[in-house]
Amino acid sequence: MGANTAENTTLRLKAVLEVLAEGVWSAEKLNAGAVLGEAIERVPLNEHERELLSGGIPRGHKTLTTATAKLVKAGWLVKGRSGWSITDDGQRATVAFAEPAAFVAALDAGTPVPAGTPLPAAPAQKPAAKAVRKTAAPAASAGDKEAPSKATKAVGKAAKLIDDAVAPVAKAVRKRKAAAAAQTPPAAESVAGPAPSGSAVSTETVEQPAAVAVAGDFNIALGAPANWAPQYEESQMELDLVDQLWKLAADVPAGFYTFKIALNRSWDENYGAFGVFDGPNHEVHHGGGPLVIHYDHRTRDIVLG
Repeated sequence: MGANTAENTTLRLKAVLEVLAEGVWSAEKLNAGAVLGEAIERVPLNEHERELLSGGIPRGHKTLTTATAKLVKAGWLVKGRSGWSITDDGQRATVAFAEPAAFVAALDAGTPVPAGTPLPAAPAQKPAAKAVRKTAAPAASAGDKEAPSKATKAVGKAAKLIDDAVAPVAKAVRKRKAAAAAQTPPAAESVAGPAPSGSAVSTETVEQPAAVAVAGDFNIALGAPANWAPQYEESQMELDLVDQLWKLAADVPAGFYTFKIALNRSWDENYGAFGVFDGPNHEVHHGGGPLVIHYDHRTRDIVLG
């Protein structure tokens, strides 16, 4: 662990690349949350970094999420719709800049990976340890469940990190809703509408905001006068009354973009990554052309289509 947040973040960025490089050999593709969770597992948050920000996300987690833009800029990481992936140069960077000091210097200076740097070798196997575990463990019966994969474990770590982070916020929201419900007479039963395909959330209609905007660094590309301005018409989403999803579709130039969901044409209520109130920015590495964003106000989640 480093001496401060800056050093810890650098170590975690290095861990992000190492996790993704290992995934190339295991053929297990981890989503962004799982990669970040594994990196933080390897370089734990200190007391200062565990402090929750206004959006309910640990300070160190948000700092790392923002810092991963450096890996994208270096050409070592690609953030796609289906997850994160490491480039060949990113894999070679784990070899060329194996020492933390060399890694941070190369990342800050934009130093290219030296020509001729080989791809990393396969992760070292530990047959002896595996043999011991195999000998010690009883034979699995036909009804036993298969052991969780590395990807499954990583997703679990990431989920626990986020659950621990947002628990205080969720508790406060539930308490506030309970108090409001106690003072409000029961409303008439709402008409259920079909949920999005594969959705596990309730299909009951919910009270929708008056307006929902995608506010980010590509609003000008949508025709708005400025970026990060939720008040403009060009940034507004449209509500599909059938599936209760807010949608925005537009042609956007290729690039790496960040954005948030802002309600009612202001920043008073906004949602970022993981559906967290005032949370870290959503991120998308777009190849250019049509970009479709769906926002579900029931879960505060977004889906890129």
